[in-house]
Amino acid sequence: MASYVIGDIQGCYDQLQHLLTAIDFNEKQDQLWLCGDLVARGPKSLETLRFIRALGSAAVTVLGNHDLNLIASAYGYGRIKVSDQLDNLQQAADFDELIHWLTQQPLIHSPDEQHLLVHAGIPPGWDRTLALAQAQRVSEALQQDAKSLTATMYGNEPSSWSASDNQDDQLRFTINALTRMRFCHPDGRLEFKEKGEPDSNSPLKPWFDFWPQQATTTILFGHWAALNGTCLHPKAIALDTGCVWGNLLTAYCIQTKQRYSVNGYQKKTMLID
Repeated sequence: MASYVIGDIQGCYDQLQHLLTAIDFNEKQDQLWLCGDLVARGPKSLETLRFIRALGSAAVTVLGNHDLNLIASAYGYGRIKVSDQLDNLQQAADFDELIHWLTQQPLIHSPDEQHLLVHAGIPPGWDRTLALAQAQRVSEALQQDAKSLTATMYGNEPSSWSASDNQDDQLRFTINALTRMRFCHPDGRLEFKEKGEPDSNSPLKPWFDFWPQQATTTILFGHWAALNGTCLHPKAIALDTGCVWGNLLTAYCIQTKQRYSVNGYQKKTMLID
């Protein structure tokens, strides 16, 4: 049995199928851990959602910002763009069922103290226990009243956990941190404008610079295509290799620590960490 962590799929269904062939995925024995952003910008978001949902317990996914935006759109609050290529999905007969299934997915998957799967990252000052607790609060709010949650989740404030002084602020900060964050200010405040590679000359720091290098938990994350799967932090593993931008879709095997990557033309590439 093997567990494979796969980076942002974003509707790249064909590449996902190539990758599963490359790793000889067996849904009766293996399990997929998906970094979120299953949908948007790629051409086959509908096929992707249907396929992953049909895998049942053989696939675990956390929610990404695009997944949450799709959920919000079902309640009149999403900001769907033409470039998201979501028309077929939104017009599908099973759209409501797929949205309901998405609302049941967590923001964090952490089956043990050694591994934590999240779309974007863990904000400065948080540990695994606090992250799990706050992610659970968002999940409960999403499942109990998705319309109310998505109506209040947009916005960049508060930018720090200490400034979250009411429930809406705390839920919004948690969603932003776990699904949108890349850089932070030196004092730990979240910053959302910069999306490029880390720059040693910039005062902004990658969120993982705030995660203890001696931490017990290794964070597996997607979201940050500009990293191209490269993160030198010993306890953070980047999996978004920009498939939707014409690059690779990558899987990381928990047991062997090997990476497998495919694109639309190349069936199999193995990279060993």
